[in-house]
Amino acid sequence: MIRVVDVSVAVRWFLAEEAHPQADRVLEALIAQPEAFAVPELFAFEVLAVLQRLHPQGLQAFREGVIPLLQSGLFRQPMTEKLAVRAARYVRLGLTGYDACYAALAADLKGVWLTFDRKAHQAIHKEGISLFLGEGIQF
Repeated sequence: MIRVVDVSVAVRWFLAEEAHPQADRVLEALIAQPEAFAVPELFAFEVLAVLQRLHPQGLQAFREGVIPLLQSGLFRQPMTEKLAVRAARYVRLGLTGYDACYAALAADLKGVWLTFDRKAHQAIHKEGISLFLGEGIQF
């Protein structure tokens, strides 16, 4: 099953105060088998924006930690009409436009969206395409 990685997972790899063992497990699995993971293209922009704002060496962390992952075989989905149409459905269910793109990609790939965003997960939990990584849920 393809796993779509949310920014809420990725930032935990770089921000000590946000560290979480589940995020670490995702990173280990992504490094070991990048072809089993995917992100919408906006992932890179979002991670860079967060790191630039919150990490003391944001650009360096992005260059050294994110760029290699993006070049490792991780599937990166550009925006398409099909993805936009599916994302619009998830917006109607209560997700932000960005989160809806992650959910839509998970649905398109018959995978699961890995997130630490409880509210987003709860908005679409009945869809069976998201996994909230908090509270001891095992990845």
